[in-house]
Amino acid sequence: MTHQFMEQLANDLADARIATLRFNFPYKEHGGRRPDREAVLLETVRAAVATGREAARRLPVFVGGKSMGGRMASRAMAAGQLDVEGIVFFGFPLHVAGKPNVRRAAHLTRVQQPMLFLQGTRDRLADLELMRHVVADLGELATLHVIDGADHSFNMLKRSGRTAADAVTELAQRSAEWMMQLGVNSSKK
Repeated sequence: MTHQFMEQLANDLADARIATLRFNFPYKEHGGRRPDREAVLLETVRAAVATGREAARRLPVFVGGKSMGGRMASRAMAAGQLDVEGIVFFGFPLHVAGKPNVRRAAHLTRVQQPMLFLQGTRDRLADLELMRHVVADLGELATLHVIDGADHSFNMLKRSGRTAADAVTELAQRSAEWMMQLGVNSSKK
């Protein structure tokens, strides 16, 4: 949660009046490299969202995650285990690098809340054409925003004239706009 990407994203979201609650999965907290079992990952997401929901009181709550964090949050949502207005994926890991397929997206059809997918054009874990098809198949619940020239970590090529920090600022701005729009709509219900 103290990675430069996460810190800048939280700061840029704060600038847009979006509060964040960051957390580590247990394996990261203990310095491990290998992810915990899925049951542990899902329980961690559920606990973090419950803490955020309590702190937010009556404000709209969204869940977001970078790569595996977003995937685990969406798996919990697909099982109906998260009370949130929507989810933001900061680089959905659609497949293993070099092995394009859509199996990791199968559960997304069971997610009942709006989804924002933020992907880079050079993301080796999400073939952009496959990602476009996944989002189209999800219909009105899914929105895709593409960062031209970004990789899975949202690093930019020097020749693009943009930095990773520029990309993260764009991610935060787009996320904030999307959340504000949905938050206003959900507060009218």
